[in-house]
Amino acid sequence: MKQFYALTAGIVLACVIGSSLARAQQQATPLAVTEVAPGVFAHIGDIALMNRENAGAIANLGFVIGDDAVAVIDTGGSVLEGSRLLAAIHARTDKPIRYVINTHLHPDHVFGNAAFAAAGTTFVGHKNLPRGLAARGPFYIDAFRRIMGEEAMAGVKIIAPTELVSDEMRLDLGGRTLLLKAWPAAHSDTDLTVQDERTGVLFAGDLAFVLHVPVVDGSLRGFLAATDALSHLPAAKVIPGHGAIIDHWPAGLEPQRRYLERLRDDIRALIARGASIDIAAQTAGQSEKSSWELFEDYNARNATAAFAELEWE
Repeated sequence: MKQFYALTAGIVLACVIGSSLARAQQQATPLAVTEVAPGVFAHIGDIALMNRENAGAIANLGFVIGDDAVAVIDTGGSVLEGSRLLAAIHARTDKPIRYVINTHLHPDHVFGNAAFAAAGTTFVGHKNLPRGLAARGPFYIDAFRRIMGEEAMAGVKIIAPTELVSDEMRLDLGGRTLLLKAWPAAHSDTDLTVQDERTGVLFAGDLAFVLHVPVVDGSLRGFLAATDALSHLPAAKVIPGHGAIIDHWPAGLEPQRRYLERLRDDIRALIARGASIDIAAQTAGQSEKSSWELFEDYNARNATAAFAELEWE
């Protein structure tokens, strides 16, 4: 009998959450977006940590409208944000959303996926993304349910891509194509960039940061290599994963390069002196502190990851 009541309560809760989510999607206020080039739109998120107050809405998102269809680039940190992005798209076109492209696995970029889980929409990502979401997804959902609360997390579920990019891929939206490129481990091991070949606008995902301190969740050496390779791509404008649109390219990527190089050089010097990983977490990269927001939240973590990588060079 207890099991019956528990099951009934679970069903009722699921129905309430589903009903609330449906109402939220119907009533969603369109997300503020800027048309950065004809048919190319971007939303610039706040530079902040995901929390209850912002409901996870911190990443840069976008969409591209072709003659026949739409592609979405990242969906936000909650289904509510995804619904607001969907409302912004519907305010500008009635063309079908053919693709949802996730630039990598982090929650602020993928938690809004469920808002786009409609018939005919294909989810696209790096070849490593399904594995990464399977490994980390349940942890992300549990962790951010505690951080953001049940309401903000309503309807969030992990949706893995079915169209995978192992090197490069082009997606046709009718009259315009998007060039997708999968990168070796850098910011993460699931990084993907998206470039609109008609206008040259590049969605760099978290391979590019502006003001928000870069985050190393893949490989520091790989991130430096990707930063160098990225800077050689011709781009009219670049939408970073976090921070303002980069109009001056590749000059706008130089602060990121400087930070990553400083972190690398400090870690190597500490390793050469026999310093511990704890000392590295406290001291590496500190000369860059005044240049970045959220430095205290991420730099020690970056230094720890970099130390573990570089001590085996």
